[in-house]
Amino acid sequence: MAQDQQRLTPTERANLVAYLDRELPEGEARVIASKLTHSATARREAETLEKTWELLDHLSHPGPSRDLSERTLTEIRKIDLEGGRLETAFVKGGRTLVSSLVWVVAACIAFGIGWGSTRWIWPNSTERLTKDLSIAEHLDEYRGAGDFSFLKLLADTKEFGSEPEDDPRGERPQ
Repeated sequence: MAQDQQRLTPTERANLVAYLDRELPEGEARVIASKLTHSATARREAETLEKTWELLDHLSHPGPSRDLSERTLTEIRKIDLEGGRLETAFVKGGRTLVSSLVWVVAACIAFGIGWGSTRWIWPNSTERLTKDLSIAEHLDEYRGAGDFSFLKLLADTKEFGSEPEDDPRGERPQ
């Protein structure tokens, strides 16, 4: 693109108002000034914006309505007659806060009671299982043994019987 037809970038276009009002920092102002000197397209954009601002200055500025001061004073008198509206709001807000805190504390207490009762009163089946873990691990073998008569037979055998007595020589058989 030819240098005399370069357009302003969106950032430069955003800073153009500040440049025209001489409120832009020196470095950024130099960049825009350089582009405006070398590009006719950029100059047209700046001139269009400047003319728009000038036209806006010719428009009439709306003033406050005639009854603004009267309405303002009426509102002030009403607030004064109600007396302490801010204090009333603080008291009402305080009551709401206290009642909310009471409900939160009550809910926490109810949760604690429920949790405690299920923790200590309600029977825990997994706790018993962990105590008797060795039984649970060999449960299939115990079921295969049948009744106690098989266990009594095992107890009478040499391998599962009571401890062998000491040998007279003081040695234990192996």
